[in-house]
Amino acid sequence: MHLDISQWIRPPGPVADGLRIGLLGGSFNPAHRGHLHISKSALKVLGLDYVWWLVSPQNPLKSIKGMTSLAKRLPAARAMTKHPRITVTNIEAQLGTLYTVDTLALLLKRFPTVHFVWLMGSDNLIQIPRWHDWHDIFMMIPVAVVARPGTVLKARRGPAAQKFARTKVSADKFFANRLPPAWTFIETQHDSTNATQIRSYR
Repeated sequence: MHLDISQWIRPPGPVADGLRIGLLGGSFNPAHRGHLHISKSALKVLGLDYVWWLVSPQNPLKSIKGMTSLAKRLPAARAMTKHPRITVTNIEAQLGTLYTVDTLALLLKRFPTVHFVWLMGSDNLIQIPRWHDWHDIFMMIPVAVVARPGTVLKARRGPAAQKFARTKVSADKFFANRLPPAWTFIETQHDSTNATQIRSYR
């Protein structure tokens, strides 16, 4: 039976042919300045039109213990951003997806004329080989990695960077229009904020 996903995946923000939209996934437990740093860097360097924060119901690599409910993380993330071009969404909860690769497959099917870019910090580039079908993510959409303190060198030497070394390109305004596999590294002033530290302070 044909499934019309247009009926149950509504865009969380403006959508139009050719728009360049960055996708930043995570548990956002809690959302912090580091997330904003990645988003704003991508907006500026890559010339993105918008960034969507995909607040995950539950990160499969993290324990349920200590995970604040999605009902609390969503409004906290929205209160923290207050940026006209950053949209906080629970679209993964709507899709019922657990893995990033599955979320991307549905978003690409639902919005085929949008140029999506997967965003992540260099700390996540180090651990992405632990993600489900992580190779496919690089084959589906362009990937932009933003430098995070203390992880840049390890990220550049890590399995993911080595695996896709030949597809690394410059970070510019045309990056979102590239055909995958293509990834880039955005060097910016570092923001050291991370969610683990924030939770420990609390």
